[in-house]
Amino acid sequence: MSTTGLHHFTIRCAPRDLPELVDFYSKYLKLTPGARPVMPFPGFWLYSGESPLVHLFACLDEKETGTTGALDHISFRAHGLEETRAFLREDGIAFDDIPVAGWPLQQIFLRDPNGMKIELTFDLNEEQGA
Repeated sequence: MSTTGLHHFTIRCAPRDLPELVDFYSKYLKLTPGARPVMPFPGFWLYSGESPLVHLFACLDEKETGTTGALDHISFRAHGLEETRAFLREDGIAFDDIPVAGWPLQQIFLRDPNGMKIELTFDLNEEQGA
């Protein structure tokens, strides 16, 4: 067995938070709403190509704030470091831009509208070859 990347993660939210979350993940992570099985609560599956990476599950009455239990952050492989920096700055999205010491990796951390910490990981070797 080997792990090659993120399969998906689920975010619990209130139904009224769905539009803001769909907009965030569509605009800033370039994911697309797609097919979703019938479920007892409203929600969306957000896709990268054929893979539903983010599941939004509107099962809460109110927006949750504060800690997210054992989940600290979710990381996505990303490409286009300079374009990403410029895009986030242009839209006024706060982010931390952190190199990984001793590794050819650059991380950008930002927060979604629910406060979830999102990491975008860029392979600097790939970025230079692009």
